Amino acid sequence: MRRVRYEHSGGPEVLFLEEAPVPEPGPGELLVRTEAIGVTLPVVRKVREQRDPIALGGEVAGEVVAMGEGVTGFALGDRVTGLVFGHGYADHALLSTAMASPVPDGASATDAVALVRSGLVAYGALRAARPEPGEAALVTAAASGVGHLALQLARLDGASRVVGAVSGPDKAEFVRGLGADDVVTYDAGSWGDPVDYVLDAVGGELLAPGVKALAPHGRLVAYSSGGGTVEAYDLLVGAKSVIGFQMALIARGKPETYERWRQELWRLFFEGALRPAVHGEFALGDAAKAHAVIESRANLGKVVLIP
Repeated sequence: MRRVRYEHSGGPEVLFLEEAPVPEPGPGELLVRTEAIGVTLPVVRKVREQRDPIALGGEVAGEVVAMGEGVTGFALGDRVTGLVFGHGYADHALLSTAMASPVPDGASATDAVALVRSGLVAYGALRAARPEPGEAALVTAAASGVGHLALQLARLDGASRVVGAVSGPDKAEFVRGLGADDVVTYDAGSWGDPVDYVLDAVGGELLAPGVKALAPHGRLVAYSSGGGTVEAYDLLVGAKSVIGFQMALIARGKPETYERWRQELWRLFFEGALRPAVHGEFALGDAAKAHAVIESRANLGKVVLIP
């Protein structure tokens, strides 16, 4: 099979395509012939920053072609999607049944990788914000694979005003087309009128402006891998809160909640209320180009590899 790998940290140029044996599924694992692979910012960052190379994991969708011992609830030929922690940038990938879910009839593999994992993160971050109907929301990275879904979900949840924060004005039309009332750029002196909650997918130097954008008693949900620090005084004076959210804790610790959220996402998708956007579909051998799109913050929606 073909897979993408790298041997030392760096930019997209360090990625290369190689031939490798098709892996054999172990206990509780599915071997999936991949049809679509989601490219995520955390993986792009690891290639850039991780000193010791790691397997390029992430979201995959495809057909089950083999199963390990003890697998129940799945059959050969099933179409599934899920998060792979080993080699996911490949023709075939090993997917734990604990992280796998079916792709409904009528949905493509690209739909699945654009909607399920990114949508679960967006939906979970929204739930962590404890929104009340009529509150105002701000979403950073509003044109990203997760952010563009978070923005739509905030609107569907009853937000009276939704603001999309983006890296440049060239993304404004796309974000407004998703339902944003206002669009601001990160370098703007002000992010407009205060909001009740912020869903922050960026972190780092944008964490402090995100807190500043909150109204008194506002909440910022931090769900990025970008880090960042906040001055305690900035929280104290407005009785503001910063809440951390990690999808893996829900997937492992609250499987019933995970499944309920997943079903809700598919319901909204088939009703036409939630529209996942795909920036582009890249061949497996063009993984470097896909990473470059995300590194340059050029993507409008999800970036997908098609083996």
